[in-house]
Amino acid sequence: MQHSRVIEHNLSVLVAGKLNFTSPGLRMKKPVPEGTAIRTHYHGPSLVSLVVPRNFRLLEELERGEKGIGDGTVSYGMDDGDDIYMRSWTGTIIGPHNTVHEGRIYQLKLFCDKDYPEKPPSVRFHSRVNMTCVNHDSGVVDPRKFSVLGNWQRDYTMEHILTQLKKEMATSHNRKLVQPPEGTHF
Repeated sequence: MQHSRVIEHNLSVLVAGKLNFTSPGLRMKKPVPEGTAIRTHYHGPSLVSLVVPRNFRLLEELERGEKGIGDGTVSYGMDDGDDIYMRSWTGTIIGPHNTVHEGRIYQLKLFCDKDYPEKPPSVRFHSRVNMTCVNHDSGVVDPRKFSVLGNWQRDYTMEHILTQLKKEMATSHNRKLVQPPEGTHF
């Protein structure tokens, strides 16, 4: 039986200056910076599963958010560059075409507690919006009504949350709901 491998660079991960794992037969898709934990897809005699620490994960998300996402209708970044714990974030969604949200700019606040990404961030619209998954008084996105938060998986990101909220705006039960005046806030 042949073992499948992920391709390209030799794996060698250092954590706190010590060699944590090395395998000359195992390959990675791209280089791994020192101190970064990784999750592999190696199906051999042993399975290696390491987890990316919270701050590395958030730095990765910050870098991706700063580069811009897809068609530019979703973006995010940190509220305060001096926040060393990287907890408070701002997201922006430009409403999808052919809906009552079209062309509207929605601002959101995302808060990544110490348990992120094991647990989802709290998400609250700053801009007033009428959606079935958003509390009409506070702007909080209800995890019981928004499956991305309710069925959170560690590999979900803030980008994923924002793109799924944009898709939610275009669903049949949200696309035609009467909206509050543009520019109003919770």
